[in-house]
Amino acid sequence: MPSTGTVFAPQEIPPLSTTLSQSKVNSEWQESYLPTKTIQSHASNLLLLPNGDLLAAWFGGKQEGIPDICIYTARLPAGSDTWEPAEKQSHDTEHSEQNPVLFQTPQGPVWLLWTSQDAGNQDSAIVKKRVSNDGGRTWGELETLFDEPGTFIRQPLVVLKNGTWVLPIFRCRSEPEERWIGNDDISCIKSSRDQGVTWQETVVPKSYGAVHMAIVPLKSGTYLGIFRSRWADFVYTSVSEDGVHWSVPKATELPNPNAGVGATVLDSGKVVLVYNHSSAKGLTEKREGLYDDITPANDTRKNQKSKHPGKEAYWGAPRAPLCIATSEDEGKTWKSQTLEDGDGFCMTNNSEQKLNRELSYPSIVPDGQGGVHVAFTFWRQTIKYVRLSSEYFEK
Repeated sequence: MPSTGTVFAPQEIPPLSTTLSQSKVNSEWQESYLPTKTIQSHASNLLLLPNGDLLAAWFGGKQEGIPDICIYTARLPAGSDTWEPAEKQSHDTEHSEQNPVLFQTPQGPVWLLWTSQDAGNQDSAIVKKRVSNDGGRTWGELETLFDEPGTFIRQPLVVLKNGTWVLPIFRCRSEPEERWIGNDDISCIKSSRDQGVTWQETVVPKSYGAVHMAIVPLKSGTYLGIFRSRWADFVYTSVSEDGVHWSVPKATELPNPNAGVGATVLDSGKVVLVYNHSSAKGLTEKREGLYDDITPANDTRKNQKSKHPGKEAYWGAPRAPLCIATSEDEGKTWKSQTLEDGDGFCMTNNSEQKLNRELSYPSIVPDGQGGVHVAFTFWRQTIKYVRLSSEYFEK
């Protein structure tokens, strides 16, 4: 459990509206909340469809790692300012269904992928899939895409310039009789040259602790990979000529508290990153692991040991402020400003008692007009949506 020195203070979420309104903070954005309807909502993912509809997916239930966690979707129709009601898309009552990813294939069908795990054991996760032939209005039968335990996803697929599909994954690894806490996770690339029928896997070299890889196609024709850090120190980046084989991830100037990032590129070539500008530097309190809130008393396994000297997964660093950074030089340097502020308290995942206050797990997609759509976790109680206009990026 978290340190006994931690003070938990329940916080009520502000009034919610699923209808877009002008931000009181900045005239260059509009905002609303997704139509969530569960105690906890987290890990949203956005997809802009060719007809202008915006599709969102996330997971919801009582708490991450509990079997009632399922996948939901909702739609913001083109020309509308109000989200349609959420629809439940997964129905497994024995596994925690997490981290949805939306992908529109070049052929037209939309894929909905997500992870499915036993309780808080991310090293048991497999990847499931449903396909829609009508832009996410209805979905086909449940399939298993990857059945190797410990396979986790977070970021969207990318179609490379040669037509290859690539999906960044990360491997949640642990030894037998150890409880997974993220001390030996690595990133890999799943690639398919036959439209997702068969897949090959390529390891990102020396990517220990660098996970949640977002792949950004650059104007130069190369690719930029952006990672969160299990060590809660910095955002890491890697580069690739072909989108399949990558350089060793290196730390950037931007901090990271072991929390997800979202990244894209604008038509101008400007790279846009949404991330938490915080880290574990200077902190003394930490959690034992991501699922320490729900670990049953009869689970007597020891926490996973680190195999990497001086590196250990850090859980509990504040997930705030949520910032948006831009790079004019393909990720070498960054200019950052705050998107949403708060204390980012996440020494617990408890949403039932309204204890968590993280602003995290952003998803970002271009709007086709020089701006972007962004969605992110708001205190694990709901998902906030922000539309940033092109003017926001012209300053």
